Amino acid sequence: MSGTSEGPTPAADLNRPIVTESDISAPSRAEREEPASPPAPPPTSPLAPLPASPLAPPPSYRSVFTAAPLAMAVVDREGRVVSANSTLATLLGRAPDTLVGAAAADLVDLSSDARAWHSYREVLCGRQARLRCTRRLKHPEGHSLWVQVSVAPLPPEAGDAGDAPPAAEAPGVLLSVADVSARRELQSRLHYLQMHDPVTRLPNRTLFFERLTAALEAESYEQSGTGRIGLCSLDLDGFKAINDALGHRVGDRLLAAVAERLTLCAEEAGRSRAGTPLVARLGGDEFALLVEDSTGTEQLADLAESVLGAIQDPFDVDGRRLSVSASIGVVERHAAGTTPTALMQAADTTLYWAKADGKSRWTLFDPERNAHRMTRQALASTLRPAVERGEFTLEYQPLVGMEDDRVHGVEALVRWNHPQFGTLTPNRFISIAEEDGSIVQLGRWVLRTACRQARHWQVEHPTEPPIFVSVNVAVRQVWDSDLVADVAETLTETGLAPELLQLELTESAVMGSSGRPLQALKALSDMGVRIAIDDFGTGYSNLAYLSRLPVSVLKLDGAFVRGFPYEDRDQTPSPADEAIVEAMVQLAHRLGLTVTAECVETTAQATRLRRIGCDTGQGWLYSRPVSPDRISELLGTPGVQADVVGNP
Repeated sequence: MSGTSEGPTPAADLNRPIVTESDISAPSRAEREEPASPPAPPPTSPLAPLPASPLAPPPSYRSVFTAAPLAMAVVDREGRVVSANSTLATLLGRAPDTLVGAAAADLVDLSSDARAWHSYREVLCGRQARLRCTRRLKHPEGHSLWVQVSVAPLPPEAGDAGDAPPAAEAPGVLLSVADVSARRELQSRLHYLQMHDPVTRLPNRTLFFERLTAALEAESYEQSGTGRIGLCSLDLDGFKAINDALGHRVGDRLLAAVAERLTLCAEEAGRSRAGTPLVARLGGDEFALLVEDSTGTEQLADLAESVLGAIQDPFDVDGRRLSVSASIGVVERHAAGTTPTALMQAADTTLYWAKADGKSRWTLFDPERNAHRMTRQALASTLRPAVERGEFTLEYQPLVGMEDDRVHGVEALVRWNHPQFGTLTPNRFISIAEEDGSIVQLGRWVLRTACRQARHWQVEHPTEPPIFVSVNVAVRQVWDSDLVADVAETLTETGLAPELLQLELTESAVMGSSGRPLQALKALSDMGVRIAIDDFGTGYSNLAYLSRLPVSVLKLDGAFVRGFPYEDRDQTPSPADEAIVEAMVQLAHRLGLTVTAECVETTAQATRLRRIGCDTGQGWLYSRPVSPDRISELLGTPGVQADVVGNP
């Protein structure tokens, strides 16, 4: 009988690989030091004596040896079978008479494994107490047979009760062979269940990561292959709605149908290139396709395209025609220097991009876009402490009267002096602050600092008309804090008059205000604070709703002003742009509102806005955002232009 040796297989350890190796047992210290006890006198037996053999079992044990359900054989010190029971012959599929004289190591394939063979020889020589190992044998009928082989020395022969013979003269060894095929089959089955998803029969997350880890080991890609690896991370769009509406039974069947199509796509891809991608279900409606030895992004792109097409075709499940789509994140890179965690993070990030970009598409990993995401995360983690550390400052941009070219007010613009990324403008961190709620803390600081500075200018220039300060407010500040109380407290603390404070909210935020936000705006207006709609004309532009809001100022979006001609360009004025701006200015004035034009950059634009009737202007023509000291230089200065404060 032929056989092979595979790795260790403890009976209780069902999580170990099926392949096993020898389990060598060494003699304990007690076994080495304890003197051999004299053998008990053999009992009388009615059995006839066996054929003469110096190593044959004592007559008293002959019947036990022969009838034992455990396959056994007595082996001499040379490794030859002296006697074997019929159970061993049946197990090995051989005639009983062919076992006597045969090499025991060949019967159970001990010689094919160097470690097992060495331990076996040590037991035969008496230098090792026992050997236990597992072997996979080839039965003469063609099937495989898993057996557990045990080899142990026989006790000294009876007759010399006083003295035990030396080890070299001791009897042979007892070979016992147990059929463990059923146990191994159970282990194999349990291992399969542990490594595969019960719904789709695909490899699960555990097996997927085992394969991914093995593929990224140096010996896997250094000896052969392209040295690259690719991954498609897939998530079903719209699956949750189907699962919630039709139940988990239909949802599971849909997942199984999706798994079949993914498997077909992988098999089709494997026909044209070496190696079939591994398809796995990672959990929920998340799947992954692992491409080892990938040839580049083109291969992964082709695979992603085929998967998208396969998923978009409707599914027939329980008599229902169901449709879902998929979003796929694609990553392809050199295997060297890549870890499973890094590859999965890149795939998950790219999958998120695919969903954010509109779903039902695949997106390739972009290192630059990922760097921006990492920067955003770094900013989010340090934003709250930055307020406490005083890393924020305010700059102010003048709001200049179109008729007198004097500074009537300023807009406070926050800057973050980040210790790592330098000075950051609001577009880099305000959205982050709104997401994590730190906008409330930051907004309070901006409000108090701006009001304190406005009051300081008023005291510093008592002969000049006081200027107002305009502060941007996010809707979340209204919902997550008592904005009315914060403003009242700040005005009292700084001594600034309410009419010198202007709060700016975006058009989309103000036009949709109802309930608590609207009540807060009305309370602030009643207090005397001016409410301005920022970027007007780009959002809802609900003119009917505008008349019911407590608004006092409209700030026209810069897109309208940019449509006006530049002085140094051969550009014909757009009658439509001017007509739109003129109509909005007239409407605002009819409603009792003032109008501020943003992004005024040339004197030609300022002239046209003045002719249309715009009240104030803001832009680089007058000044870029500057420090408080620069604003002091502008106060009371007629004809404000950019060169007054040294701006380019």
